[in-house]
Amino acid sequence: MRQEFGVGVIGAGIVGGGVVCELLGRHASLVDRTGVTLSLKQVADIDTTVADRLAIEPALVTNDARTLIKNPEVEIVVELIGGEQPAKDLILYALSKGKHVVTANKLLVAKHTSELCQAAEKHGVELRFEASVCGGVPILKALREGLAANRIDRVLGIVNGTANYILTQMTHANKSYKEALKDAQENGFAEADPSLDVEGYDSAHKLKIIASLAFSTDIDLDEIYVEGITGITSEDARYASELGYVIKLLAIARRLDGELDLRVHPTLVQQQFLLADVSNEYNAVYIEGDVAGTTMYYGKGAGRAPTTSAVLSDLIDVAKDIQFGSVGRMKPFVWGTKMPVRKIETVENRYYMRCTTVDKPGVLGEICTILGRNNISIASVIQKAVAEHVENPVPIVLMTHTCSEGDVQRAMQQIDALDSVRDKTNIIRVE
Repeated sequence: MRQEFGVGVIGAGIVGGGVVCELLGRHASLVDRTGVTLSLKQVADIDTTVADRLAIEPALVTNDARTLIKNPEVEIVVELIGGEQPAKDLILYALSKGKHVVTANKLLVAKHTSELCQAAEKHGVELRFEASVCGGVPILKALREGLAANRIDRVLGIVNGTANYILTQMTHANKSYKEALKDAQENGFAEADPSLDVEGYDSAHKLKIIASLAFSTDIDLDEIYVEGITGITSEDARYASELGYVIKLLAIARRLDGELDLRVHPTLVQQQFLLADVSNEYNAVYIEGDVAGTTMYYGKGAGRAPTTSAVLSDLIDVAKDIQFGSVGRMKPFVWGTKMPVRKIETVENRYYMRCTTVDKPGVLGEICTILGRNNISIASVIQKAVAEHVENPVPIVLMTHTCSEGDVQRAMQQIDALDSVRDKTNIIRVE
């Protein structure tokens, strides 16, 4: 039986370099564990120092990705340059040439799911992207194979290590958002421009991929509600702790009466809940299925080693499919009837609200009156006078019973318009 399979790697940066090094250093152990040999045939990168940097033969390196794709010895193409272009064109070109593709490109997979999957099916080749979501946590394989017998009803994910690191530092080290972000950047957990991570869009890309697998339906990325963590303060983290919660940036997907509830936003999670203990750069995905019940998948969600592990796992799967003549046995996605996505205004939650007001009689009454007019019932209130002068602002923190997002947004506009309210009211949804 055939055992050796040729691999070409496009992009030899942090992750690509890791994949190259592992391919060169793990021949014996991979054969022992999997029965396949992944043989590096070519590396494509515009960096002219790649050969020296990775200690590989210069003859293995090209600066033309299409040359690599056309190489007859390359059967499986690994795309690790990221971004939309030229990555999209290169993947489509590779698929059209009958090459199997493994990628870690979450942005590309999330934005162009249908086009990429249809191209792979048309040309009878594999498209794998385990590394695009949660790095070393094999969540896509769990959904596609391990939980295939289950109807998935709810998914809760901490899927961005940068945001989780920042929120952890704000919670446990009492750092401000800016201090925690700086710490994350200095320790290599945040990019110089962290906007995709802290504004929630990276999590939305991952949620789109996870939810498409979990619910077997095509999802439009624009239908996912997204809110980041830039408005969270250390004050919110302290109040959350006092109330028995921690703040996490959650990716949420639920079935609701034939619709999907899909959103990414900061969320108060009870301290006793499994996800509350997921700290710093770690990721976790909590899944409720009708047969398996509750399962959770935990590990490092980014970085060279975890992502390299996921890429190699996909390479092994593709090689074994070729080996046993089972290419196409597992489609990237299997879609049934398209499910509508519920508008955020109609979703119901409990809410944390922090109002910044002047410290004078009647303010709490004004706020409670507005909430009542908007069908919002209060579960608890924290009001602490922190200044001697009545004109200095003080916080009023309220927890609500379940109410609709639309009612809350209307109430917040009315509350923020009060003369006694000094800053925009901060709201955080409660899971």
